[in-house]
Amino acid sequence: MTDQAASLETLRRFRIGAGTALGLAALAVSLLFAVAVGAVQVPLGTVTGVLANKLIPGLVDANWTAGREAIVWDIRFPRALLAALVGAGLGLVGAALQAVTRNPLADPHLLGISSGAAFGAILALLHTGLFLGLLTVPLLAFAGALVAAMLVVGVAGLAGATSADRLVLAGVAVSFIVLAGANVLIFLGDPRAAHTVVFWMLSGLGLAQWAHLVWPLVVLLPVGVWLWLRAPEMNAMSVGDETAATLGIAPARFRMTVFVACALITGVMVAFSGIIGFVGLMMAHVVRLVMGGNNARVLPFSALFGAIFLIWADIVARVVMAPEDMPIGVVTGLIGGVFFVGLLARRRL
Repeated sequence: MTDQAASLETLRRFRIGAGTALGLAALAVSLLFAVAVGAVQVPLGTVTGVLANKLIPGLVDANWTAGREAIVWDIRFPRALLAALVGAGLGLVGAALQAVTRNPLADPHLLGISSGAAFGAILALLHTGLFLGLLTVPLLAFAGALVAAMLVVGVAGLAGATSADRLVLAGVAVSFIVLAGANVLIFLGDPRAAHTVVFWMLSGLGLAQWAHLVWPLVVLLPVGVWLWLRAPEMNAMSVGDETAATLGIAPARFRMTVFVACALITGVMVAFSGIIGFVGLMMAHVVRLVMGGNNARVLPFSALFGAIFLIWADIVARVVMAPEDMPIGVVTGLIGGVFFVGLLARRRL
């Protein structure tokens, strides 16, 4: 290795290390700030004291009221953690989908996967009932996301849509069809229970509870690690199917496997947050701009940036119309729509 190559490698490792440290610090600060702000302001000292006392009882003197402790521990902290998990999952899925489809516009929302997950969640809430307990909604959301992903692939293949733009069009078409089906389910369901599905149509994190955090975490960690270990294959797929095939990768099978993994993550996240768009689209592009195109870096940093972004999007949603909560999908939709237009203009140039 030449001196120049060694210097570049050292610089690359420094950037990765610095980016990781700064990202984790930003995540921690974002979580604390998310717990502190809201209709009722809680001092950061109280926030850190409550969290420290819950983790290590008796560590600090409890000089706060029971009401503030309930706000911090029972309401805002699980909500902030759910925002981080959902943002990480959607950011990871967006990066993986863009890699295996070679489509810079790929996103679980634009490809109809989120709509399929919402269809499954609505089906469970209004028609089948929670026959498997709390696990029913995530399972049916995953099934809906998987079916939607398969429909997108099928429609794209049937129409000979081999380009990236046409794949997005196929996803948008499937999304409209699936959402129409979801509206039919709402129409046929019990009108008295209709308010339960508004959560999935508008998206929000206000129903977060500690018990809800188990399922996103259990799914995100193993599936996310699996996707990260597949980064070399994704790098090959990013170049082209022919290149991937020469390296011993079956492109169609590998793409379908990644689609299933992405559908699983998306389904579980949508089950507890509703439809949140554009997170995966934006985070993957931002990370590639900062960290380069190697998916071994893009995947974990997309998850990290997605977590931070969605925490701040939820802060905005809670503060801008306090004491009412604006649906978080409104915030991500506004930011993501502007980002999407800018991305299209940049590609045209």
